[in-house]
Amino acid sequence: MSPTEDIYTELLKIPWFQELKPEHIRQVAEISTLRHFKAGELFFHEGDKQDFFYIVLSGRVALDIFVPHRGKVRFYTCEEWDNFGWSSVTPFIRTRTAGAVGVMDGVVISTDVEKLNEFCERDHDFGYIFMRRMVGVIASRLLVTRLQLLDMFVEPPRESKNDE
Repeated sequence: MSPTEDIYTELLKIPWFQELKPEHIRQVAEISTLRHFKAGELFFHEGDKQDFFYIVLSGRVALDIFVPHRGKVRFYTCEEWDNFGWSSVTPFIRTRTAGAVGVMDGVVISTDVEKLNEFCERDHDFGYIFMRRMVGVIASRLLVTRLQLLDMFVEPPRESKNDE
């Protein structure tokens, strides 16, 4: 099997792609590669130029942001079928909004975002479905990040003397 066929086969398994037509999935496979990674391997830093959109097939990838006075804070760990690098497919964000590093050896599908964006522009049916899926990912990540930030910054309740 060719690398493109391997990627196509993997994409067919992902629920995120099941609403797409087979020819759309094949086109995504043609602009993608399989990337094996090791724990500790860096995908990108927060602020880096965008280049690829990733889907985890195996292993784990941690996403982190820099928080002043705290340093890097992990806010999400991607596992099988999770995607990351979504900011690279948005039309207005030109740099990464988080960093990504492997935390458990694995494999990702790495998709060229320039070609992916061109595909979305050329085929509006595909672009609509793909961007609708991206909105779901973004909303989910915002919720997770919000909950983690609330947890990180909330002050514990103060005990009153009346409670004794």
